[in-house]
Amino acid sequence: MNTLTLSPGRSRGGTVALTVVTALAPMVWGTTYFVTTELLPAGHPLFAGLVRALPAGLIAVAVGMALPRGSWWWKSAVLGILNIGLFFPMLFISAERLPGGVAATLGAIGPLVVALLAVPVLGERLSARRIAWGVAGVAGVGLVVLGPGARLDAVGVVAGLVGAGSMALGVTLTKRWGRPDGVGPVSFAGWQLTAGGLFLIPVTLIAEGAPPAVDGRAALGYLWLGLVGGLVAYVLWFRGISKLPVTSVAFLAPLSPLVAAAIGVVVLGESLSAVQAVGFALALAAVLGGQLPPRARAERPAAPVVVAPLGAAR
Repeated sequence: MNTLTLSPGRSRGGTVALTVVTALAPMVWGTTYFVTTELLPAGHPLFAGLVRALPAGLIAVAVGMALPRGSWWWKSAVLGILNIGLFFPMLFISAERLPGGVAATLGAIGPLVVALLAVPVLGERLSARRIAWGVAGVAGVGLVVLGPGARLDAVGVVAGLVGAGSMALGVTLTKRWGRPDGVGPVSFAGWQLTAGGLFLIPVTLIAEGAPPAVDGRAALGYLWLGLVGGLVAYVLWFRGISKLPVTSVAFLAPLSPLVAAAIGVVVLGESLSAVQAVGFALALAAVLGGQLPPRARAERPAAPVVVAPLGAAR
C-alpha cells in the first residue's frame, strides 16, 4: 500500500502558517486599549469584557452546535474562568491602579509562567533558552511601555501577577486536557467564552452597576471587541494551542502590547524614543525566539566493546 509522507520542509511550512494565524489573536487584542479609550464610555471596563465574552460565546455555541459532555462541563468552566472570567477583572484592576506600562510589563511575564508550568503539568523539560527569551520579552516590553513616572501599587501589582498567572495556567491546562473528539475549535472557544462571560455577570454588576448608555461609536467598539476580539480571536487562539507547543503559543502574547504601541505611533501620532525602539526590537526577537524548538539532548554514544584476542595478558 502506498503511503504519503510529508517532507520536513513542508511540515515546517505548515507550522509557520499556523503560528502566523494564531499570532493574529494577540495582535487583535492589542487594539483593545485604543478601542476602549477612543470609542467606549469611560468607567465600564468590566462591562466591555462581558460584552467581549458572553455574546461571542453564545454565538459560537450556536454555530458549533455542540454542548459539553461529562467532565467537559466542569473543565470548560475552569478554563473559561482562568482564561477569561478571572483574567479580565485582574487585567482591568491592574490597568486602573497602575500606569499602563507597568500593567503591560506584568502581563508580559505570561510566557515565563507557562514555560515553568509546562514542566509539572505537561511533563516538558525546562528549557533555559526559552526562559532567557521570556526574560528578554519582559525586558523588551518594559522598555517600550514603561515611562519615567511609572509607580507601583501593591493591589495593582498583585492583580497583574494574578491575571498573568491565571491566563498562563488556563493556557497550560487547555493544552493538557486537549479538545474532545468531534468538537471543533468554534464550539470549544464558545464553551470557554460563555463560561467566562457568565462568571463576569455578577462581578460586573457588583463593581460597575448598571450598563452604560451606548451610542453609535460605542456600539461599533463593542461590536469589534465581541466579534473580532472575542469570537474570531479566541477561536484562532485555542486552535493554535491545540496544535502547537504551548510555550510557542505563549510567546506570541507580547505581540499585544507591541501592537498597542504601534497603534499609538501610527494612529495617535505618538513617537518612539531610541530606547523604546530597542525594546520593541528586543520584544519582537523574543517572540520569534520563543518559536524555536528546544534543543534535543544529544545521546551519548555507546562505548565500543573491545574484545581481547585469545591468549592476551589479563
